[in-house]
Amino acid sequence: MKAAVCVRAGGPEVLELRELPVPEVREGWSLVRIKGAGLNRSELRTRQGHSPDVKFPRVLGIECVGVVAASTDPLLPEGTTVAAVMGEMGRQFDGGYAEYALLPNSLLMPLTTTLPWDVLAALPETYLTAQGSLDALGIEPGGKGRLLIRGGTSSVGMAAASIAAGYGIETAATTRRRDKTDAAAAAGVDHVLLDDGEHLADGVHEIWPEGPDYVLDLVGTATAVDSLRLVRRGGTVCMTGTLSGWLIPDFEPVAMIPSGTRLTAFHSDNVKGSAGRPLLQHVVDEVEAGVYRPNVDRVFALDDIVAAHRYMEDNRAAGKLVVLP
Repeated sequence: MKAAVCVRAGGPEVLELRELPVPEVREGWSLVRIKGAGLNRSELRTRQGHSPDVKFPRVLGIECVGVVAASTDPLLPEGTTVAAVMGEMGRQFDGGYAEYALLPNSLLMPLTTTLPWDVLAALPETYLTAQGSLDALGIEPGGKGRLLIRGGTSSVGMAAASIAAGYGIETAATTRRRDKTDAAAAAGVDHVLLDDGEHLADGVHEIWPEGPDYVLDLVGTATAVDSLRLVRRGGTVCMTGTLSGWLIPDFEPVAMIPSGTRLTAFHSDNVKGSAGRPLLQHVVDEVEAGVYRPNVDRVFALDDIVAAHRYMEDNRAAGKLVVLP
């Protein structure tokens, strides 16, 4: 089978296309013929060497969609459409950047869908993360409130905007690039704000003088403290993204979290396997019904994985990047 192997830590060029043996099925695992895999920035950071527990060479990819080729689970017959996210795939064992992957049965989410593979591949990690983040914020269908999405033209940001728009929530989203504002608006964002690193608060307070009720921070540690200042007192900030890293240096919770303001987080590993299957099926149904609008920025062939990672690293995407084997 063809696979993109990360041979060592480094730039996009360390992803090498190789021919590997198709994995043999073993007890508790299933062989999945991969039809598509979404790209994620966590894979970029793993490739760069920022995941110390990952040993190279490794086939990266924390998510995939495809069909069961062989399984040890009678509930996963051959030909079943499945998705998988997280659970250490692409980290402790080989992941989605390949034509086949051997995955734990517990990680597989059977789905019923008529979506094309490139669209289906854009959904699992992105929409499960977006939905989980909105749930963590306490945002519900038919609810009221004002949501600020920082990193709004990321794939998760645009998915969150799509879901929130369906809920009837007023949304604002930030982007650092003027050429991505139209994409954010198309995702259902009511107010698109350019974030130059200095004047975001002015733009937010111009539309919402008291600040947003909720902030979904997908930029990460570099903006966490600022998000706590932007949200209205008593509002909620959810840290989901790690675009700027994993650690907040010199973080002083008592001094930096305004009294009454809530800080929470979401990690998509919480919705892997059976925990995420009903939620992902709901997302698929909503996409098929035209309620959610998945934003696929670009589709790459597996042969072009180096170009795909370079495109991702250059922050050129407005929405999801997908690789098809």
